[in-house]
Amino acid sequence: MAAQGFRPVYHPAGHDHALRHALQDLRTGRWVAMARLLDETADWDGWTRRTQVLAAVAAGTDVVHAWRTEQPDNRAAAVMHSRVAVERAVRAHRGAHPRTRDLWQEAWAACRDAAERAPEDPVPWVGLIALAALDGRQRMAEHRVTPPAPMLPPGPWGLLAEAEKRDPHNREAHHRMLQFVYARRPGPLSEAVNYAHWAASSAPVGSALHALPLYVRVERYRRERGQERALDLHWVGEDAVRDAQRALDTWFFFCATDEASLLDLNHLAHALYGALHFTDAARLFEALGPFYTTLPWAYRTPHPDDRALAEEVFLRARARCLSG
Repeated sequence: MAAQGFRPVYHPAGHDHALRHALQDLRTGRWVAMARLLDETADWDGWTRRTQVLAAVAAGTDVVHAWRTEQPDNRAAAVMHSRVAVERAVRAHRGAHPRTRDLWQEAWAACRDAAERAPEDPVPWVGLIALAALDGRQRMAEHRVTPPAPMLPPGPWGLLAEAEKRDPHNREAHHRMLQFVYARRPGPLSEAVNYAHWAASSAPVGSALHALPLYVRVERYRRERGQERALDLHWVGEDAVRDAQRALDTWFFFCATDEASLLDLNHLAHALYGALHFTDAARLFEALGPFYTTLPWAYRTPHPDDRALAEEVFLRARARCLSG
């Protein structure tokens, strides 16, 4: 894998070949492969991940609308409708679109409808948590519920509890909560640090939530870019090394890497590389195979929006670690 001339591939489906096929079908305006894939998805982890990736592509199309028109009573179609509506609202909020409020209301209604149609499904509740991050001032009562532990902020804890009831330690639910914490307090990251460690500390061995603290560390790294001289020290500090080692020992060694999030794998590879644990990082690069994600590597470049620079940083780190 360290062969000269290697170029990594970014693909939202990663190692999931069945998902890749469904995405190809979706991009041509057809929904049948998507419906079949979701019908064959038996676990909530795969269901959550696949619906999220499908929605990111479907949000720019009317494919899910066509599916619902043909199969109005299909539960998966209702859940995908909520997924697409949330994706559109989040994108509108990010771009300060004038229709953001309308799209938010449509998405909220779609999630509530999906929750009624598929009461056992965690995804509609994950969608509601994602929408909570758009309510930065916590105007809605369900977004300022008392936290379950000290040092945590008020937030949509009731929504998280509903998702957890259906799928304990749901990866995306906790990442969406982390986004809410960022939006609630854009200043110091102490609340985010507390949240990530709280979520990871209660997760069982093998849970992807053990990688959650690495995301907060990357966010701090991104925000401290002005202190260039401190960046190298950021990843070799005792706390940083401990977070990386814990994610390696309690998540990576126990997970099915071909089903793991590419973002999680890249964040752990990045953390181990920064900690100078090259042999351990090599395990991550081998697990990634031909795939990579732009983040967090882009934050090591002068221009985080430049994908080519991010790829070069990834390639240098990969070559260093796989060289032995």
